Amino acid sequence: MAKGYWVSVYPAISDPEGLTAYDRLAGPAVQAGGGRLLSLLPSRGGRVVAHEAGITQRVVLIEFDSLEQAVAAYESEAYQKALVALPDGFERDFRIIEGID
Repeated sequence: MAKGYWVSVYPAISDPEGLTAYDRLAGPAVQAGGGRLLSLLPSRGGRVVAHEAGITQRVVLIEFDSLEQAVAAYESEAYQKALVALPDGFERDFRIIEGID
């Protein structure tokens, strides 16, 4: 079965400290839904080698055992509470995608 992934890119964050409440709620919600954090860059000291447009904004990659599990985690009550905690003044491109076997 193909894995499922959450891919989030934050092109604009005017208040990075404001994401703290979201992060505190989202992390446990993702883990409870079976998600595994694969990447959170560039925060947490990760390195980025940017090509093409050269953009190095925050990118989050989370892996699930299936697309269905990824969708269910997003729709869970715990993650929906985390979404309410997202601050004003940020822009996010969020996608749930199916991997290739």
